[in-house]
Amino acid sequence: MGTSTEEAGPDAAGDGQSGQGGGQGGQGGGQGGPACAAPAAGVPGEPEAVGGPEAIGEPGSAVTSAAVTAPVPVPAPAADTAAAPDAEPVTPADSPAPPPATPPVSLSPSRAGDFMQCPLLYRFRVIDKLPEKPSPAATRGTVVHAVLERLFDAPAAQRTAGGARSMVPGEWEKLLAKRPELAGLFEDDPSGERLAAWLADAEALVERWFTLEDPTRLEPADRELYVETVLDSGLRLRGFIDRVDVAPTGEVRLVDYKTGKAPRPEYADGPLFQMKFYALVMWRLRGRVPRRLQLVYLGSGDVLTYDPTEADLRGVERKLLALWDAIQRATETGDWRPRRTKLCGWCDHQAVCPEFGGTPPPYPLPVPGPGRALPVEVSGAGQGRMGLV
Repeated sequence: MGTSTEEAGPDAAGDGQSGQGGGQGGQGGGQGGPACAAPAAGVPGEPEAVGGPEAIGEPGSAVTSAAVTAPVPVPAPAADTAAAPDAEPVTPADSPAPPPATPPVSLSPSRAGDFMQCPLLYRFRVIDKLPEKPSPAATRGTVVHAVLERLFDAPAAQRTAGGARSMVPGEWEKLLAKRPELAGLFEDDPSGERLAAWLADAEALVERWFTLEDPTRLEPADRELYVETVLDSGLRLRGFIDRVDVAPTGEVRLVDYKTGKAPRPEYADGPLFQMKFYALVMWRLRGRVPRRLQLVYLGSGDVLTYDPTEADLRGVERKLLALWDAIQRATETGDWRPRRTKLCGWCDHQAVCPEFGGTPPPYPLPVPGPGRALPVEVSGAGQGRMGLV
């Protein structure tokens, strides 16, 4: 999931182990309103200290998976990719030709965020499947997420900061073996200095996590959990949750790691919307609203928490339905409007964007006639992170 930045920020308030903060975070992001009213994420490089009420899993009482009562089907995931795990990747620039264009059939948090940020970006990624270059920041995010996921394979006493740091080079080598084209990120680095600095940055992010949570007191119920549900409307929602904690009392906490910095308050709605999306899916799957949503910002050492209500999640569902209706209309008409924002500087598609003097490629889908509905179901097994729409 995110873009890493290099500036430091203040540590989160609280005891430094259970994710405590100074107050409950922003209330926006998914409370209804126009489907495209806000950017999907904060502007990279803008730190802000945030926090929330005490997290479930009191110090001294392990959070366990014993209270999980409703299993979630987990289809076989696709191969790991180089994108940061808090955003489903798109076609890498040097991969084989993308598959033929197809109408969208489901919605994930990242693709919902794309449409809210810029409908044309959504089209380029979901319908045209235009290739994008991997970035050092996104690839570092993948490595850091892999370390924080696999750290819990070890017994609690062995989950140390030093041990986690030592896992970083190995996880990079595993990723490189699956995606050898990532070696191109450092092809102009014959001395290996840039690679060494990049790995050191990843190690620092991993080590900072130990100042925010205590893994010896956590036993996650799930890690990198694939979730999928179909709403009454027929809209399919799906995505990956970094970590699910379940307290002995049955309360559920959804946790997401961000390798960037906590956004300023005016940009906090995007990440919270993503977490509320996950909370909605879990509520529909398991019949219980998660007790807490927690965003852990490793780039600045901040923790943002939010306690959702049924009213919150019903608002998210209404917003998603309105968003999906807008996506369907754009798919039917071929009318995908660009929206220029501060995030355009990070976009790989400026050469074909009208906002920068470019011309989009010919629309690859036929424009349906009146009365033809677009599908919202997808047949067959669910796809892994690479193929989410």
